[in-house]
Amino acid sequence: MKKLIILGSGPAGLTAAIYAGRAGLAPIVLDGPSPGGPLITTPLIENYPGFAEGIAGFELMDIMRKQATRFGATFQSASLTSMTPRPTGGADLTLADGTTVTADALIIATGANHRKLGLPGEDELSGRGLSYCATCDGAFHRGEHIAVVGGGDTAMEEALFLTRFASQVTLIHRRDAFRASKIMGQRVLDNPKITVRWDSIISALHDPAQGKLTALTLKNVKTGKEGKVEVGALFVAIGLVPASQPFANVLETDENGYLVTQGVTTKLPGVFVAGDIADSRYRQAVTAAGQGCRAAIEAMHYLERANA
Repeated sequence: MKKLIILGSGPAGLTAAIYAGRAGLAPIVLDGPSPGGPLITTPLIENYPGFAEGIAGFELMDIMRKQATRFGATFQSASLTSMTPRPTGGADLTLADGTTVTADALIIATGANHRKLGLPGEDELSGRGLSYCATCDGAFHRGEHIAVVGGGDTAMEEALFLTRFASQVTLIHRRDAFRASKIMGQRVLDNPKITVRWDSIISALHDPAQGKLTALTLKNVKTGKEGKVEVGALFVAIGLVPASQPFANVLETDENGYLVTQGVTTKLPGVFVAGDIADSRYRQAVTAAGQGCRAAIEAMHYLERANA
């Protein structure tokens, strides 16, 4: 049997595994360094169809994993180091332990990781007042003072979206001008619910010991002056880091490192892509799952042709 390998076990990779498994392809899923992806740290997901009361990210990924296993997918705890395309299609994969495996067809669904602030307590407070997705978690903070950090279009979108729920939004930016498009920046400046703290960075998070974010220490980068601001939540919007490093020399990437595709196909025969590694716009579990479905169907048709 031709071998289908799926890299990544977030919504895109697991959906691909479900569809490929049901098609009788017996896919092998390489978990990567973070099985389940960033979604497993989300305490409650309310916008994934089929769960009227919401579901924890960890539970959703566990259900999808069990569903894929039921249909014949197998999982290996392995991370990719490099990929070498094969002339006949597919790729040879070098894993972190030095072994090499051959994929007759390959689905890349390694996702993207949120760029972090790098402050003490950040991991402990993630999901406890600190979030990287306003669409996912904004509704949990109705009536609260919410902070957003960032200066690009994503930060503008997050701040504007959060005004639906917050009593007040403070947007923190380390420079004296936004990097965002002019129209998005102006919408933020025109919104009476949003206050901008220019030339400022977050120098401390309070208080990991309490198990919930309660305040921020802001530092003015020009004056050095620091001050504490009480908040109910912080949304970090300083960018994403797509997990595309092993593919950078063999697949086209954009200026931010996202893989460039035509739908879910690539320039390499038998190599397909799904999820946030190629999606810098939507970045939702449901869109990643949809792309995983598409990639699995394309891989199935590719292998059918290869076997003909």
